[in-house]
Amino acid sequence: MVALAEIPDAPSQDRKVLARRFTVWLAVLLACMCITSLATGPTGTSLWGAMLKLVTGVPLTTMEQVVLFDIRLPRLVLGIAVGASLAVSGAVMQGLFRNPLADPGLVGVGAGAGLGAIIAIVLGGVLPLALRDAMGSYLISLAAFLGGWVSTILLYKVSTRGGHTSVATMLLAGIALGALAGAVSGILVYMANDQQLRDLTFWGLGSLAGSTWTKVLAAVPIIGIAVIASFWLGRGLNGLALGEATAAHLGIDVQAMKSRAILCVAAATGAAVAVSGGIGFIGIVVPHLLRLATGPDHETLLPNAALLGASLLLGADIISRLIIAPSELPIGIVTAVLGAPVFLWILLRRRGLTGV
Repeated sequence: MVALAEIPDAPSQDRKVLARRFTVWLAVLLACMCITSLATGPTGTSLWGAMLKLVTGVPLTTMEQVVLFDIRLPRLVLGIAVGASLAVSGAVMQGLFRNPLADPGLVGVGAGAGLGAIIAIVLGGVLPLALRDAMGSYLISLAAFLGGWVSTILLYKVSTRGGHTSVATMLLAGIALGALAGAVSGILVYMANDQQLRDLTFWGLGSLAGSTWTKVLAAVPIIGIAVIASFWLGRGLNGLALGEATAAHLGIDVQAMKSRAILCVAAATGAAVAVSGGIGFIGIVVPHLLRLATGPDHETLLPNAALLGASLLLGADIISRLIIAPSELPIGIVTAVLGAPVFLWILLRRRGLTGV
């Protein structure tokens, strides 16, 4: 007689097969989005014409080289990294808090990064000239990254006692930290002049327009390491869904898993916000859509979230470039317009399922 433990769970096996197939389709979708992103722009430079020239040995014009390799390609790489980081961070936070409404902003990264950027924009003029010249146009990005890290470390210290991190305390402290950062940001906005207010507005709405290879080299390694490290949290987040005590009985080091999750989210989101500004809804909507499609298993949910998040952000970036071409719409507006209806549909569907 076959032991019960050896009999596979048919629905679970079916979901794993479905999730793996979904991974293939998401990879194909991302490849299509990459090609479309490289081929899209107001300059009229043709990707296919440039590829034909490369194959036939005809040299590219200076315009084609600049547009394809110095503008569109770094923008593509940064879009993939930012979209993947926001989606994976959202999935990790929802698993950690066991709350489908959780997003990276709950750990204080968004509030801290925003405050850091506002400080750089409004008070950057008081820095020594040599320091401003050394940082150049990356002063805001660096300040945003440092702000996100400082807020995350502060939040972690507040919520950790005796080597144990309280998720409930972290949630409440994150709300308080966000309110404090908002208040300080309000004071600085009140002090800002017209040009600074314009810079604050565009940074807060989010954009990939300023993508350069320097930003790619600064942000993508951090995001890549954090996102890949997040994939190893899948088993721990699955166990945590059953409760901390049950997870501990399953052999999961709950405290170490929490610490790694917070570190990964802080690194990935902090670097993403620093180079792209505020982009919403990716971290909330993407995990929801994947749970509806393939189930709640974080071991497949996290890699699929990276693929779908990157694809959605590239799609939003393409729309932002085309909708009012040759001008550009901030990408945060596009993600909000597309993401808000989807999020409302998810909420209404959950309400219908629960009968609440």
